[in-house]
Amino acid sequence: MKIDSINWKILDALQINARQSNAQIGRQVGISSPAVGERIRKMEDAGLITGYKTVVSPFKAEYQLKAIITLRAFMGKLKPFLEKVKTYEEVLNCYRITGNENIVMEVILKNQNHLENFIDQLIVYGETKTQIVLSHVVAHRSIAKLK
Repeated sequence: MKIDSINWKILDALQINARQSNAQIGRQVGISSPAVGERIRKMEDAGLITGYKTVVSPFKAEYQLKAIITLRAFMGKLKPFLEKVKTYEEVLNCYRITGNENIVMEVILKNQNHLENFIDQLIVYGETKTQIVLSHVVAHRSIAKLK
């Protein structure tokens, strides 16, 4: 799908606030509400827009820790782990990566005891390294048109 300048403006508007109306977006980009709706539908159908979500503060939801955990899988344990990780409610994001480690996970935890118990579940699959997140420097950045 070709992403023209109007589609990029619509994408920018949706990434800032996906709950705004098509009329509001239309006023921002200079086209009618029905035209905005049609463009959004086409971008959804093409797989360019893959969904909409609500971002919840883990700290307001009573999670005290956010951590980045890397895992270097033991021989024969990577594939079983790739299935098991999908069942962990603590895991917000999980990436299979290149390098010494195989996996990077972003997790949220209630407290240090929860972290310890979670790591105990992981160590049957491989060696872990844990870093506690202190703050976000860049979070949920919008995808912009390449220059």
